[in-house]
Amino acid sequence: MQRKFAQLFIILAGCCWASSGIFVRELNDMGLYSMQIVEVRSIFTFAIFALLILIKDRGLFRIKLKDIWCFIGTGCLGIAFFNYCYYQTIQVSSLSVAAILLYTAPIFVMLISAPLFSEKLTKRKLVALAMAFAGCLLVSGILQGETLLTPEAFLVGILSGIGYALYTVFSKYTVEKGYNAITTTFYTFAFAIIACLIFSDSKQIVEVMYEGGTFAVAFMILFALISTVIPSLSYLTGMKYIEAGKVAVIASIEPVVATIFGFFVFAEKPTVLGFAGMILVVSAIIMLNLKIEEKGQDG
Repeated sequence: MQRKFAQLFIILAGCCWASSGIFVRELNDMGLYSMQIVEVRSIFTFAIFALLILIKDRGLFRIKLKDIWCFIGTGCLGIAFFNYCYYQTIQVSSLSVAAILLYTAPIFVMLISAPLFSEKLTKRKLVALAMAFAGCLLVSGILQGETLLTPEAFLVGILSGIGYALYTVFSKYTVEKGYNAITTTFYTFAFAIIACLIFSDSKQIVEVMYEGGTFAVAFMILFALISTVIPSLSYLTGMKYIEAGKVAVIASIEPVVATIFGFFVFAEKPTVLGFAGMILVVSAIIMLNLKIEEKGQDG
Protein backbone atom coordinates (compact mmCIF):
# COMPACT_ATOMS: atom_id res chain seq x y z
CA MET A 1 0.00 0.00 0.00
CA GLN A 2 2.79 2.44 0.92
CA ARG A 3 4.65 1.63 -2.31
CA LYS A 4 1.50 2.35 -4.33
CA PHE A 5 1.14 5.82 -2.83
CA ALA A 6 4.86 6.65 -2.54
CA GLN A 7 4.62 9.62 -4.91
CA LEU A 8 1.65 11.02 -2.99
CA PHE A 9 3.67 10.86 0.24
CA ILE A 10 6.39 13.01 -1.36
CA ILE A 11 3.82 15.48 -2.74
CA LEU A 12 2.19 15.74 0.70
CA ALA A 13 5.59 16.49 2.20
CA GLY A 14 6.20 19.24 -0.36
CA CYS A 15 2.82 20.83 0.35
CA CYS A 16 3.39 20.82 4.11
CA TRP A 17 6.89 22.28 3.75
CA ALA A 18 5.44 25.03 1.57
CA SER A 19 3.38 26.22 4.53
CA SER A 20 6.50 26.96 6.60
CA GLY A 21 6.77 30.46 5.11
CA ILE A 22 3.49 31.41 6.76
CA PHE A 23 4.78 30.31 10.16
CA VAL A 24 8.16 31.97 9.61
CA ARG A 25 6.58 35.35 8.87
CA GLU A 26 4.43 35.12 12.01
CA LEU A 27 7.40 34.08 14.15
CA ASN A 28 9.34 37.02 12.71
CA ASP A 29 6.55 39.27 13.97
CA MET A 30 6.87 37.66 17.40
CA GLY A 31 10.55 38.63 17.48
CA LEU A 32 12.30 35.45 16.31
CA TYR A 33 14.62 35.14 13.35
CA SER A 34 16.24 32.48 11.19
CA MET A 35 18.41 30.37 13.52
CA GLN A 36 16.01 30.85 16.45
CA ILE A 37 13.13 29.63 14.27
CA VAL A 38 15.17 26.58 13.27
CA GLU A 39 15.79 25.93 16.97
CA VAL A 40 12.08 26.25 17.82
CA ARG A 41 11.17 23.87 15.02
CA SER A 42 13.87 21.40 16.06
CA ILE A 43 13.03 21.39 19.79
CA PHE A 44 9.30 20.83 19.34
CA THR A 45 9.82 18.25 16.59
CA PHE A 46 12.35 16.41 18.77
CA ALA A 47 9.88 16.39 21.68
CA ILE A 48 6.98 15.14 19.52
CA PHE A 49 9.03 12.28 18.07
CA ALA A 50 10.40 11.36 21.49
CA LEU A 51 6.79 11.02 22.65
CA LEU A 52 5.89 8.94 19.57
CA ILE A 53 8.75 6.54 20.24
CA LEU A 54 7.85 6.19 23.92
CA ILE A 55 4.27 5.33 22.92
CA LYS A 56 4.99 3.24 19.83
CA ASP A 57 8.21 1.30 20.46
CA ARG A 58 11.14 2.29 22.66
CA GLY A 59 13.35 0.10 20.50
CA LEU A 60 13.21 2.90 17.93
CA PHE A 61 15.67 4.82 20.10
CA ARG A 62 18.39 2.32 19.16
CA ILE A 63 20.93 3.19 16.48
CA LYS A 64 24.38 1.86 15.71
CA LEU A 65 27.26 4.07 16.80
CA LYS A 66 28.96 3.54 13.44
CA ASP A 67 25.92 5.10 11.71
CA ILE A 68 25.87 8.28 13.77
CA TRP A 69 27.51 10.21 10.92
CA CYS A 70 24.30 9.80 8.92
CA PHE A 71 22.30 11.64 11.56
CA ILE A 72 24.93 14.33 12.00
CA GLY A 73 24.59 14.81 8.25
CA THR A 74 20.77 14.99 8.23
CA GLY A 75 20.66 17.14 11.38
CA CYS A 76 23.58 19.57 11.19
CA LEU A 77 24.42 19.74 7.48
CA GLY A 78 20.82 19.12 6.43
CA ILE A 79 18.08 20.49 8.68
CA ALA A 80 19.96 23.16 10.66
CA PHE A 81 21.91 24.54 7.69
CA PHE A 82 19.27 24.41 4.97
CA ASN A 83 16.45 25.70 7.17
CA TYR A 84 18.55 28.61 8.42
CA CYS A 85 19.35 29.60 4.82
CA TYR A 86 15.75 29.05 3.68
CA TYR A 87 14.23 31.12 6.47
CA GLN A 88 16.80 33.85 5.89
CA THR A 89 15.83 33.95 2.21
CA ILE A 90 12.13 34.22 3.15
CA GLN A 91 12.99 37.26 5.27
CA VAL A 92 14.76 39.10 2.43
CA SER A 93 12.55 38.04 -0.51
CA SER A 94 9.15 36.53 -1.35
CA LEU A 95 7.97 33.01 -0.54
CA SER A 96 8.18 32.00 -4.21
CA VAL A 97 11.75 33.28 -4.66
CA ALA A 98 12.86 31.48 -1.49
CA ALA A 99 11.24 28.29 -2.75
CA ILE A 100 12.77 28.44 -6.24
CA LEU A 101 16.26 28.95 -4.85
CA LEU A 102 15.70 26.09 -2.42
CA TYR A 103 14.72 23.94 -5.38
CA THR A 104 18.07 24.15 -7.04
CA ALA A 105 18.45 21.12 -4.73
CA PRO A 106 17.40 18.49 -7.33
CA ILE A 107 20.40 19.49 -9.45
CA PHE A 108 22.78 18.80 -6.57
CA VAL A 109 20.87 15.66 -5.50
CA MET A 110 21.00 14.08 -8.96
CA LEU A 111 24.68 14.91 -9.41
CA ILE A 112 25.60 13.56 -5.97
CA SER A 113 23.34 10.48 -6.20
CA ALA A 114 24.80 9.34 -9.51
CA PRO A 115 28.18 8.29 -8.02
CA LEU A 116 27.00 7.54 -4.46
CA PHE A 117 23.89 5.44 -5.18
CA SER A 118 24.60 4.43 -8.79
CA GLU A 119 21.45 6.21 -9.91
CA LYS A 120 21.44 6.67 -13.68
CA LEU A 121 21.05 10.14 -15.15
CA THR A 122 18.64 9.18 -17.90
CA LYS A 123 17.29 11.55 -20.53
CA ARG A 124 13.83 11.52 -18.97
CA LYS A 125 15.20 12.50 -15.55
CA LEU A 126 17.26 15.32 -17.01
CA VAL A 127 14.35 16.63 -19.06
CA ALA A 128 12.04 16.46 -16.02
CA LEU A 129 14.67 18.24 -13.93
CA ALA A 130 15.03 20.99 -16.52
CA MET A 131 11.24 21.38 -16.73
CA ALA A 132 10.88 21.58 -12.94
CA PHE A 133 13.66 24.12 -12.59
CA ALA A 134 12.37 26.24 -15.48
CA GLY A 135 8.91 26.11 -13.94
CA CYS A 136 10.28 27.27 -10.61
CA LEU A 137 12.04 30.18 -12.33
CA LEU A 138 8.78 31.25 -13.96
CA VAL A 139 6.90 30.94 -10.68
CA SER A 140 9.45 33.16 -8.91
CA GLY A 141 9.08 36.01 -11.41
CA ILE A 142 12.86 36.28 -11.78
CA LEU A 143 12.83 35.86 -15.57
CA GLN A 144 10.27 38.65 -15.95
CA GLY A 145 12.40 41.04 -13.92
CA GLU A 146 9.49 41.52 -11.51
CA THR A 147 11.27 40.27 -8.43
CA LEU A 148 14.08 42.11 -6.69
CA LEU A 149 16.68 39.42 -6.12
CA THR A 150 19.56 40.80 -4.09
CA PRO A 151 22.99 39.14 -4.05
CA GLU A 152 22.35 38.17 -0.41
CA ALA A 153 19.05 36.48 -1.27
CA PHE A 154 20.62 34.66 -4.21
CA LEU A 155 23.65 33.37 -2.28
CA VAL A 156 21.74 32.30 0.83
CA GLY A 157 19.00 30.79 -1.34
CA ILE A 158 21.48 28.69 -3.32
CA LEU A 159 23.06 27.54 -0.05
CA SER A 160 19.60 26.44 1.13
CA GLY A 161 19.39 24.29 -2.01
CA ILE A 162 22.76 22.71 -1.26
CA GLY A 163 21.70 22.05 2.34
CA TYR A 164 18.42 20.49 1.21
CA ALA A 165 20.36 18.27 -1.20
CA LEU A 166 22.61 17.11 1.64
CA TYR A 167 19.55 16.33 3.79
CA THR A 168 18.12 14.20 0.98
CA VAL A 169 21.39 12.35 0.39
CA PHE A 170 22.06 11.61 4.07
CA SER A 171 18.40 10.59 4.52
CA LYS A 172 18.81 8.10 1.70
CA TYR A 173 21.67 6.52 3.63
CA THR A 174 19.51 6.11 6.75
CA VAL A 175 16.76 4.51 4.64
CA GLU A 176 19.23 2.10 3.04
CA LYS A 177 20.56 1.16 6.49
CA GLY A 178 17.02 0.18 7.47
CA TYR A 179 16.21 2.89 10.01
CA ASN A 180 12.57 3.69 10.68
CA ALA A 181 11.40 7.15 9.59
CA ILE A 182 10.59 8.01 13.22
CA THR A 183 14.09 7.06 14.38
CA THR A 184 15.70 9.03 11.58
CA THR A 185 13.66 12.16 12.28
CA PHE A 186 14.21 11.93 16.05
CA TYR A 187 18.02 11.84 15.74
CA THR A 188 18.04 14.31 12.87
CA PHE A 189 16.45 16.96 15.05
CA ALA A 190 18.49 15.95 18.09
CA PHE A 191 21.64 16.91 16.18
CA ALA A 192 19.91 19.95 14.66
CA ILE A 193 19.24 21.20 18.21
CA ILE A 194 22.94 20.83 19.06
CA ALA A 195 23.88 22.93 16.02
CA CYS A 196 21.26 25.55 16.88
CA LEU A 197 22.36 25.86 20.51
CA ILE A 198 25.83 26.79 19.29
CA PHE A 199 24.70 29.54 16.92
CA SER A 200 21.31 30.70 18.27
CA ASP A 201 20.21 33.12 20.99
CA SER A 202 18.01 30.75 22.99
CA LYS A 203 17.10 33.38 25.59
CA GLN A 204 15.06 35.26 23.00
CA ILE A 205 12.98 32.14 22.38
CA VAL A 206 12.19 31.83 26.10
CA GLU A 207 11.19 35.50 26.24
CA VAL A 208 8.85 35.15 23.24
CA MET A 209 7.21 32.07 24.77
CA TYR A 210 6.79 33.86 28.10
CA GLU A 211 5.32 37.01 26.54
CA GLY A 212 3.15 35.14 24.03
CA GLY A 213 1.86 32.65 26.56
CA THR A 214 -0.33 29.74 25.50
CA PHE A 215 -0.85 31.09 21.98
CA ALA A 216 2.89 31.30 21.26
CA VAL A 217 3.54 27.77 22.53
CA ALA A 218 0.54 26.32 20.66
CA PHE A 219 1.64 28.11 17.48
CA MET A 220 5.14 26.65 17.77
CA ILE A 221 3.75 23.15 18.28
CA LEU A 222 1.51 23.58 15.22
CA PHE A 223 4.54 24.84 13.27
CA ALA A 224 6.45 21.68 14.17
CA LEU A 225 3.54 19.38 13.33
CA ILE A 226 2.60 20.85 9.95
CA SER A 227 5.99 21.93 8.64
CA THR A 228 8.07 19.06 10.05
CA VAL A 229 6.44 16.04 11.68
CA ILE A 230 3.91 15.21 8.96
CA PRO A 231 6.19 15.99 5.97
CA SER A 232 9.22 14.25 7.47
CA LEU A 233 7.32 11.00 7.96
CA SER A 234 5.77 11.30 4.51
CA TYR A 235 9.07 12.14 2.82
CA LEU A 236 11.04 9.30 4.38
CA THR A 237 8.22 6.82 3.73
CA GLY A 238 8.12 7.75 0.05
CA MET A 239 11.90 7.64 -0.21
CA LYS A 240 11.85 3.91 0.62
CA TYR A 241 10.39 3.22 -2.80
CA ILE A 242 11.68 6.05 -5.01
CA GLU A 243 15.21 7.04 -6.08
CA ALA A 244 16.66 10.09 -4.33
CA GLY A 245 16.93 12.00 -7.61
CA LYS A 246 13.26 11.43 -8.43
CA VAL A 247 12.20 12.30 -4.89
CA ALA A 248 13.86 15.71 -5.12
CA VAL A 249 12.06 16.56 -8.36
CA ILE A 250 8.64 15.30 -7.21
CA ALA A 251 8.94 17.39 -4.05
CA SER A 252 9.44 20.46 -6.24
CA ILE A 253 5.67 20.86 -5.97
CA GLU A 254 6.64 22.95 -2.91
CA PRO A 255 7.37 26.25 -4.73
CA VAL A 256 4.05 25.97 -6.57
CA VAL A 257 2.17 25.59 -3.30
CA ALA A 258 4.33 28.29 -1.68
CA THR A 259 3.26 30.65 -4.46
CA ILE A 260 -0.39 29.83 -3.79
CA PHE A 261 0.09 30.52 -0.07
CA GLY A 262 1.94 33.73 -0.90
CA PHE A 263 -1.00 34.88 -3.03
CA PHE A 264 -3.80 34.10 -0.56
CA VAL A 265 -2.01 34.96 2.68
CA PHE A 266 0.40 37.76 1.74
CA ALA A 267 -1.11 39.05 -1.55
CA GLU A 268 2.03 38.07 -3.51
CA LYS A 269 0.35 37.94 -6.92
CA PRO A 270 1.64 35.40 -9.48
CA THR A 271 1.82 36.39 -13.15
CA VAL A 272 0.60 34.55 -16.24
CA LEU A 273 4.11 33.18 -16.66
CA GLY A 274 3.96 32.16 -13.01
CA PHE A 275 0.95 29.99 -13.72
CA ALA A 276 2.80 28.54 -16.72
CA GLY A 277 5.62 27.67 -14.34
CA MET A 278 3.23 25.79 -12.07
CA ILE A 279 2.08 23.74 -15.04
CA LEU A 280 5.71 22.95 -15.92
CA VAL A 281 6.46 21.73 -12.40
CA VAL A 282 3.37 19.51 -12.26
CA SER A 283 4.17 18.20 -15.76
CA ALA A 284 7.69 17.29 -14.64
CA ILE A 285 6.26 15.32 -11.70
CA ILE A 286 3.83 13.48 -14.00
CA MET A 287 6.64 12.78 -16.47
CA LEU A 288 8.76 11.12 -13.81
CA ASN A 289 5.93 8.79 -12.88
CA LEU A 290 4.79 7.69 -16.33
CA LYS A 291 5.22 3.97 -16.90
CA ILE A 292 7.67 4.49 -19.77
CA GLU A 293 11.04 2.81 -20.03
CA GLU A 294 13.92 4.74 -21.49
CA LYS A 295 15.83 2.10 -23.49
CA GLY A 296 15.39 -0.22 -20.52
CA GLN A 297 17.40 2.06 -18.27
CA ASP A 298 14.99 4.45 -16.66
CA GLY A 299 14.09 3.63 -13.02
